[in-house]
Amino acid sequence: MGALQVCKAADVPVSSALAVVVDGVPVAVVRDSEGTLHAVRDICSHADVALSEGEVDGCTLECWLHGSRFDLRTGEPSGPPAVTPIPVYQVIVEGDGDDAVVLVDVAATPVPR
Repeated sequence: MGALQVCKAADVPVSSALAVVVDGVPVAVVRDSEGTLHAVRDICSHADVALSEGEVDGCTLECWLHGSRFDLRTGEPSGPPAVTPIPVYQVIVEGDGDDAVVLVDVAATPVPR
């Protein structure tokens, strides 16, 4: 299907996450502490809860329920209770400043960062 527009960059403040649905897939659009935007599946691989409700710390997203932490670049958990990675999706930002739009492609294989 390709990348779909999901929000404006201004909708995701630094160190926060926004829940969106892309082509039927729950996605958390996350801005890390350095301002970089990421997109990951919005379901914890340990417990079926929304990761977008968790806390962003640096380049990790912590699940609010049991504290599993996931690297926003790779989806890898940093320790128990989660042991299974979460999917990471391609993010494209078009434009600059508050008018920039964020597109996410849930079908693309993410490029290693």
